[in-house]
Amino acid sequence: MADSNRESLAFIEEGNDADAESDELEVEEGPAFKKPRKRKARCWKYFTILGEKGHEKARCNGCKIEYKMDSKTCGTSTLNRHIDKCIQIKHEDIGQVILDMKGKMKAIKIDMKVAREMYAEAVIEHDQPFNFVEYKKFRRFHNYLNPDWTGISRNTLKQDVLNVHMRDKMKLKNMFGSIESRICLTSYLWTSCNTEGYVFLTAHFIDVNWKLNSKIIAFRHMPPPHTGFELTHKILGLLKEWGVEKKIFTITLDNASANDSMVGGLRSQLNMQKLLLCDEKFFHVRCSAHILNLIVQDGVKVANDALSRIRESVKYIKGSESRMIKFKECIEQVGGENTVTALIADVPTRWNSTYEMLDRALKFRRELSILQLSDRNYKYFPSEEEWNRLEILCRFLQPFCEITNLMSDTSYPTSNLYFLQVWKIQRVLIRMSTDEDVVVSSMANKMMDKFQKYWEEYSDVLSLGVVLDPRIKFTTLSFCHRKIDAYTHDDKMENIKANMYKLFDNYVTSTTTDQSQDNTPSSSQGSMETRGWNDEIFDEFFLHNQHLAIKVGKSELYVYLEEPILIIDNWNSFDALQWWKDNSCRFPNLLMACDLLSIPITTVASESAFSIGSHDDGISHILASSRGSNGHETL
Repeated sequence: MADSNRESLAFIEEGNDADAESDELEVEEGPAFKKPRKRKARCWKYFTILGEKGHEKARCNGCKIEYKMDSKTCGTSTLNRHIDKCIQIKHEDIGQVILDMKGKMKAIKIDMKVAREMYAEAVIEHDQPFNFVEYKKFRRFHNYLNPDWTGISRNTLKQDVLNVHMRDKMKLKNMFGSIESRICLTSYLWTSCNTEGYVFLTAHFIDVNWKLNSKIIAFRHMPPPHTGFELTHKILGLLKEWGVEKKIFTITLDNASANDSMVGGLRSQLNMQKLLLCDEKFFHVRCSAHILNLIVQDGVKVANDALSRIRESVKYIKGSESRMIKFKECIEQVGGENTVTALIADVPTRWNSTYEMLDRALKFRRELSILQLSDRNYKYFPSEEEWNRLEILCRFLQPFCEITNLMSDTSYPTSNLYFLQVWKIQRVLIRMSTDEDVVVSSMANKMMDKFQKYWEEYSDVLSLGVVLDPRIKFTTLSFCHRKIDAYTHDDKMENIKANMYKLFDNYVTSTTTDQSQDNTPSSSQGSMETRGWNDEIFDEFFLHNQHLAIKVGKSELYVYLEEPILIIDNWNSFDALQWWKDNSCRFPNLLMACDLLSIPITTVASESAFSIGSHDDGISHILASSRGSNGHETL
């Protein structure tokens, strides 16, 4: 019996899996025949039993190491630990068996650490709960792929998710430490549907490959009171946690009074350590999307009567299937190809949907007139005067919609696009303020009052971003200001040029200080005992070359501004960052281009950029900080 058992074990070494299961049997000799007992330990798939009974040993099929084997004194723990360490063993029980090109069986080893990380990343990306890995069907699927897979618990997955978070956080912190550019911030206070406050903090920067990055570095619970002092303390703590307090360039905020107080606190704290450029002159940037919404809100209210007729017309037609069929017949009478589904019902608190509803309804003006004649219950058809007013309003709102789409783009456009959009809106307001229609001119004048309240002077730091657009520079900028007001043109251009050179001088000074600190010999290195006269002479030589390099860097700005503007065929396809990347070898010291182009012009998420409602839902609370609790804007 013992000889036949050893023969069958030798057959296992040759790789016959079918007989392996039948061979993992231990037969005890004795006077009475007993049923063979199956060896269930994992190690017996990789070890072979050698020797006579009582002096048996277990030999690894991979590395051939032998271990003493005694069922009474030695267990299988040592053998199981050896399996995990042995690099000669193919782990079929934790791998996937596939066929290679020759049709032979081949095992692929799966790293369980990598597999758990992939689970955690999948749960994060797809917003799955932690108990996802405990779902019955999910575990059944894994057991089908690998019967030996034991699975992980929700608590293990939770820890894996935290490990992934800490890993990515350290990568981002290392990236912050490696980039030479400064970091621009956006922050806003968000209130959930259960009235709990949270503070958002997003970092915007350009990496070494001249790619614009926007990373949410904090989403923290913010208990009341939401005062400027508390917000200052919270933001400063987050900046120190990430180690970026020395690299801050700007912070973009909405118009809440608490944010104005917070900016003052941040300025004083950062300026005490000389961490801000130009004595915090360019530190605070107001959210353009909030300002734009306030401007549009005042304008839409003036034409509310004409808009309500279009809104009620859409509701009437979409109110029943019979009306939709009747309106479709009206479309067929005029030979139109559009269907009734082209009509859009708006959400009054989201003005972009109002613009889309109006734009679609204007295309069905003839069809609606036919419906009025055929359906005497339809009483919402606008008058001729109201139709003309709505056409003007639609053209009037188009640039506002375009700039809001631009500002709320998830890719965060570079700041060089800001100036021309605001300039376009101002030109439209000036033209519409003299319109013959009293309602349209009244609407434009109200919007102009709001425009001048916030944008009477375009943001200085964002205006500098357009100068670093090679298509525009000072030449096009001067043309735009002259079109708006020729009398104030010279003063505005002088102010922008002064700010440009002042900011550049700050970059030069900052670079000089950093290089001097890096190259200044330490006290131990500078002593006569450890350093000779020749070393000190070379130190002076290097410092002299650095000062010359600074002068060359200053001339780079002059060279860039003196070059003719870039003429391109497709204006909208131009990428300013790509242009600076391609020309970085010509202007290696114009680091401020990298920082100015990364300034965000809005703090608002794309799905909330058009909202002008009462902000009583979770998402629209993003905009609530620009309005008081009574619905009035605060400064």
